[in-house]
Amino acid sequence: MTSFVIEADGGSRGNPGPAGYGAVVKDAADGQVLVETAEAIGAQTNNVAEYRGLIAGLQSLLALAGDGAVVEVRMDSKLVIEQMAGRWKIKNEGLRPLALEAGALARRLRVTWQWIPREKNKDADRLANEAMDAAAKGRPWQPSGSAGTGSARTGSAPSGSVGTGSTAAGLSEARELGPSEASAAEVSGRPATAAAPLAAQDSLLDLIDADAVSSGQDVSSGQAAASGTAGTGWRAPTTVATSLLLLRHGETPLSVERRFSGLGDPELTPNGIAQAEAAAARLSREPYGIQVVVSSPLKRARATAEIVAARLGLEVIVEEGLREADFGDWEGHTFTEIQRRWPDALAAWLADPSAAPPGGESFGVAARRVQATGDRLVERYEGRTVLAVSHVTPIKMLLQSALLAPLAALYRMHLDLAALSLIEYYADGPAVVKAFNDTSHLR
Repeated sequence: MTSFVIEADGGSRGNPGPAGYGAVVKDAADGQVLVETAEAIGAQTNNVAEYRGLIAGLQSLLALAGDGAVVEVRMDSKLVIEQMAGRWKIKNEGLRPLALEAGALARRLRVTWQWIPREKNKDADRLANEAMDAAAKGRPWQPSGSAGTGSARTGSAPSGSVGTGSTAAGLSEARELGPSEASAAEVSGRPATAAAPLAAQDSLLDLIDADAVSSGQDVSSGQAAASGTAGTGWRAPTTVATSLLLLRHGETPLSVERRFSGLGDPELTPNGIAQAEAAAARLSREPYGIQVVVSSPLKRARATAEIVAARLGLEVIVEEGLREADFGDWEGHTFTEIQRRWPDALAAWLADPSAAPPGGESFGVAARRVQATGDRLVERYEGRTVLAVSHVTPIKMLLQSALLAPLAALYRMHLDLAALSLIEYYADGPAVVKAFNDTSHLR
């Protein structure tokens, strides 16, 4: 599988002052430059420009490779990397909308976050300076045409630009610090350490010591080191989570016979109704506090959702994107029947998420629909607890995405009827799987 690198940067000549950003997408295997982008953004702070560079890089990769691409994001902004990884709080409310936008884009990809020293971020730094230089001359930034030529560019800023990567260019590590803090940060130095994948990061940890964070602004890339104070470890959640409880529908006649059930619309069996009622009894108690109930449009999911919603005193909101995958000609058949009639198609489907059943949709196609629906729910109901009643495939896909796992991980998950799973989404970066395939209410 092809993997990518995004290098992004932004700067301001004045902080705030004339600002610009740059971002480059590279092939991780050979460093080939695939996309370059840059823009002057008027009078802004360094941190705003850095976030704008990150957003531009993520958008460029999505346009190039689509959802699910594997990427390491590298920036010399400790602030942005630590906030996106969920380890640092966002104190500056002006940055929060940008962080939310970047987080929504990042959730569509399989991202790891990596802080790098300034001298290793020369390409993005150069692009940001080119954009600011062009704006100073009253011209838009124009790409140089080198992307995709077969080698990564490591060039410096054009003549006349102000110190690529230097303090004078406003792209130094000492961002939004006073003079004394800036000097201390430069002296202390910060060795690059590889950031763990988002799925491995505990969003309930705030790893910055409270004394290192001022009450009114974001901590900068060197401030914790400058303070000489070590983080104290376990902390309260950094933000209020958006909780997405995922409930698979109850039993149907097709599930009893272990038949493929996609867009067909069977009803719940009496046992399926009992399973839904058991889930409703559990979810109506503390600590769940469900505020919204959404459901797939298919009968088996809607009936399950309506039983739970009635117990909670809520209405069911239908979300088309939560429907099951379309299994095409395999609908209503058992695995053995399919293996006998479509052996080659079944083998391809089991080996490759981009392979579709005859007349149906692939997991890759379904995943894009499901992820877009999940993103909308998280954005629409930010900070609330949402119950989503759906099917085995969409629920697995939301869990797979939250874990930053490949689509092939779907083949390694088992999800029981009427099982509960829980994902918590945090505005400043990570999604955390808190429960999976919990059927304790059925015992």
